[in-house]
Amino acid sequence: METKMLRWMVGVTRMDRIRNDAIRQKFGVAPIAYEMREARLRWHDHVLRGKEDSIRKIGLNFEVGVHPDLALDQERWRHDSGTADPATKWDKR
Repeated sequence: METKMLRWMVGVTRMDRIRNDAIRQKFGVAPIAYEMREARLRWHDHVLRGKEDSIRKIGLNFEVGVHPDLALDQERWRHDSGTADPATKWDKR
């Protein structure tokens, strides 16, 4: 919906075949991947602020008892969920 509004503000349609990245750059809007990183970091901080016995904290530290090749790479996931948008330089490490 956001890109639709930006296209309307510029006065272009999908038939003009202008890439969404170009329109977002024209307005100085951050790419969607960066916005998702910031949302993930907000969630991560929200979980860390919770009580130790809350279901969120238990789920964050939950160890799955399966073969390591079948499980998600939890170390990488924890690192990525604690990393924010590089444009804001606001990391929780």
